[in-house]
Amino acid sequence: MADAALRLTTVAEELLGFPLPVRVRAWDGSESGPPGAPVLVVRHRRALRRLLWRPGELGLARAWVAGEIDVEGDLYAALDLLSGIIWEREEDLAPAVHPVRDPRLRTAARALLRIGGALPPPPPPPEEVRRRSGPLHTRRRDRQAISHHYDVGNGFYEQVLGASMVYSCAYWSDGGTLEEAQRDKLDLVCRKLALQQGDRLLDVGCGWGSLAMHAAREYGAQVTGITLSREQAAYARKRIAEAGLTDRIEIRVQDYRDVRDGPYDAIASIGMAEHVGQVRYLEYAEQLLTLLRPGGRLLNHQIARRPERNEADYRLDPFIDRYVFPDGELAPLGRTVATLELAGFEVRDVESIREHYALTLRRWVANLEADWRRAVRHSSPGRARVWRLYMAACALAFEHNKIGVNQVLAVRTPHSGDSGLPLRARDWR
Repeated sequence: MADAALRLTTVAEELLGFPLPVRVRAWDGSESGPPGAPVLVVRHRRALRRLLWRPGELGLARAWVAGEIDVEGDLYAALDLLSGIIWEREEDLAPAVHPVRDPRLRTAARALLRIGGALPPPPPPPEEVRRRSGPLHTRRRDRQAISHHYDVGNGFYEQVLGASMVYSCAYWSDGGTLEEAQRDKLDLVCRKLALQQGDRLLDVGCGWGSLAMHAAREYGAQVTGITLSREQAAYARKRIAEAGLTDRIEIRVQDYRDVRDGPYDAIASIGMAEHVGQVRYLEYAEQLLTLLRPGGRLLNHQIARRPERNEADYRLDPFIDRYVFPDGELAPLGRTVATLELAGFEVRDVESIREHYALTLRRWVANLEADWRRAVRHSSPGRARVWRLYMAACALAFEHNKIGVNQVLAVRTPHSGDSGLPLRARDWR
């Protein structure tokens, strides 16, 4: 008798205390749950064993990446419905491994054992970063983290990002395309930095070279771009050569801590500071300050999280840490501004563009889904599933104000106090 879906929904609803908001289809073809709702497809009982050993987000993520669970219907609607009910306990629910005091959890664990089959759990998917050791944010560990995320394959990023090859929040206007919105973002950065002919620009975390090319071509800047990704650097150099801009742009595989050829007139750090980490953030800010001439500007474009009442409670998101941005950390906006000021910068403007990132991510997801086979060919089935889940979930997080993104304009103001900025805010010239 095919009844796995009913048994799963019964267990879930006993734990939750209310009806499951999505429909479930199990590996035996059975279905249960509200008709017309998004369908959570449980393709294999291995997914249940993953949840027994890693209840909550990480267990579900492993099953998703392995293709053992999927969503049929509106992915955003399903994630919205499920995000509020995924328990985030890290303790083990399997009685054979660790005793669980809560009787409801013991009952659920026994039920899942009966439905899901024998232990032990399957190994994590190969796309998962294994446990790391040693201090956070050493040069070696940062190189490994960047390689995991960015050295996925340039063809994959071409499909997701589109022609602009910009992997950060676009700047949208009504009716614009993704390429237009990314061009407008690059131009906004250049205008905030007040770039002029011959200015030296340091592009920290230069990606595939799009900002460097825009600044050199449209503003006549001399640009040095640095990245820890060799694949990005090779791709950027090729684009720059094809555009005839090799005399104006140098791309280096280099850590920001190792740059020694200042002073620069301006520094852009777009979507890179999330990789720096709390333990290194003051060092990062002080290093950028030393690389700027007096009066030079820094544009720091960075994702921010909501602050915790007790900041010691902050934990890295397990899915993001294991599959997307290893060791990546988000800081509240206030801490970022305070640290820049502590390093010696004068913070002159903060612009929140949170809604713009939600729009950007939805467009990237659409690009990925438009040719799924190509995305898999350029990476792997698991990797493509990682990117689809993380981008869709992040779009919702931006829309619901769980996270934000801000452009912070700071100046190395000289002792004279002349910041070089206009009296009226947002008149970047």
